[in-house]
Amino acid sequence: MSLLGDNSTSQPASPARTSSATGSGQSIRRTARATGALYLALGVAGIVGFLLIRPQLYAPGDPTATLNNLVDNQGVARVGVLLEMGIVVAQALTALWFYRLFRSVDAFAAGALAAFGMVNAVAILGSAAFLATATQIAANPLDDAAAHVQLAYIVSENLWGVGALFFGLWLIPMGACVLRSKAMPRPLGWILIVGGAGYLVNAFVTYLAPDLDAIAGVLVVPATIGEFWMIAYLLVRGINQTTIASGTVVDTAPEAATAQ
Repeated sequence: MSLLGDNSTSQPASPARTSSATGSGQSIRRTARATGALYLALGVAGIVGFLLIRPQLYAPGDPTATLNNLVDNQGVARVGVLLEMGIVVAQALTALWFYRLFRSVDAFAAGALAAFGMVNAVAILGSAAFLATATQIAANPLDDAAAHVQLAYIVSENLWGVGALFFGLWLIPMGACVLRSKAMPRPLGWILIVGGAGYLVNAFVTYLAPDLDAIAGVLVVPATIGEFWMIAYLLVRGINQTTIASGTVVDTAPEAATAQ
């Protein structure tokens, strides 16, 4: 099997086979919407926790300010930890549901998507542990507490940084599954692949050329577009076709309309 190769030939489905596929099509639509809901939860937890709460607590280059922020906003800090844990759960479940959704399309690509998503979840799990450690130190200060909490946040930030490798890697097979499915827009598949590659390059640029922040930020734009497009498509449109075999798709909409 390959991520993009189409090594099967589409064949007309028999009436009996198409009829039996109708129920399966309903199940796939439910799976698609559940996957979209989990992906949305992942996005919301990430946006609130990493982009909104973290900047209120972490002051790069100023350990004393970081410690004071944690001491003065312990409730916010604990919410930040919970959201980081929520990202882990949502990432892991989204990876599993994507596998369930795409396994009949391309088992190798679907398995890669799930595996890469799980590794990224483990990276964020480590980040959550360091945030929890910083919060605990702020509540029960050790010697040189400011340095300890700052170190915890630096490690957390770098777990996100290196974890971006696997976030990029999971978008590539996701895009490949979209292309192979023949049930979703092909431009969506390509933008996910390009976005995944962009995330990979971004991770390397961040550490090799940290002064190129603007370029690094542009590299992840296609991924952001692709992710929101994927979430919206799964939640609003779902998948109106069922995959009978790899590369062979039968549209169940006419049968559903006839039954009504």
